[in-house]
Amino acid sequence: MVRRSIIAALAALTVPWTANHGPAVPGALAAEPAAHGAAVAVPEPEGYRMEDYRAPVPARLTGGTVVDTAAALRLHDEGVPFIDVLPRPPRPKNLPKDTIWRPEPRRDIPGSIWLVDTGYGELAPVMERYLLDGVSAAAGGDKAAPVLFYCKRDCWMSYNAAKRVIAAGYTAVYWYPEGTEGWEEAGRPLEKREPEPRPDEGAAGSSPSK
Repeated sequence: MVRRSIIAALAALTVPWTANHGPAVPGALAAEPAAHGAAVAVPEPEGYRMEDYRAPVPARLTGGTVVDTAAALRLHDEGVPFIDVLPRPPRPKNLPKDTIWRPEPRRDIPGSIWLVDTGYGELAPVMERYLLDGVSAAAGGDKAAPVLFYCKRDCWMSYNAAKRVIAAGYTAVYWYPEGTEGWEEAGRPLEKREPEPRPDEGAAGSSPSK
């Protein structure tokens, strides 16, 4: 009986617990991604990721190349265009009309092109055109030219954007899932960025203009 009690106590210590000191619920997804370095096998979806964009991401991208920070540094030094797809908070609807709305500044990898709000699983036609036009400009109209996509660490939006561009016929697409966090942890600087103007800027609910 004593031996069984000891075994049961040791087994209980191996059960993961939440911050509220209750057993973790299998499959539950936290608001923030899992701790960096945790081994999480995540399959690629058949289509695009449609929700829970800050979560562990796949280790591969069909039709593209997944790169770590060392490879991203080399590509940056070679002049490969870096495309940031992080979304920008919209102007709060309850703000008075004459109120100046200043969202939190974005700091990203030097020289990046910020194609804001283009990593959602579903894009309006005007936003898909904004993405593809921006990539075409960055690649000089050459679908064989290399381009790299990122946002934050474990952010599905960069995966979605890269996958959408691959579907549009680009053949040298790189994806950097470590994002700005991985870049900064490598001792590299970030710089303040403003997004490329959205085609629907100025409309109700759109991203703010510069």
